[in-house]
Amino acid sequence: MPDAPKADRRPVVTPVRVLIALCLTAPFVAMLWVGSYARAEPSVAGVPFFYWYQLAWVVLSTALTLAAYKLHRRDRRSRGAAPDGE
Repeated sequence: MPDAPKADRRPVVTPVRVLIALCLTAPFVAMLWVGSYARAEPSVAGVPFFYWYQLAWVVLSTALTLAAYKLHRRDRRSRGAAPDGE
């Protein structure tokens, strides 16, 4: 008997998937809320807050995207799905 079609599967919302979504949306929210960082003080090594805050989010976004990727792979493995690309 053939397997059930993939269209019959409904997405499941789990705490891990919510955490993945938060990791991916946090950088957007932080950068779109300009009023939170549109100032010059405090400066770090003479660089105004406006600039170093944005630069810090480059590094944080990379870390959050990596964390989301790792969580997604672990979630797929725990559900018995084949890894991406196979």
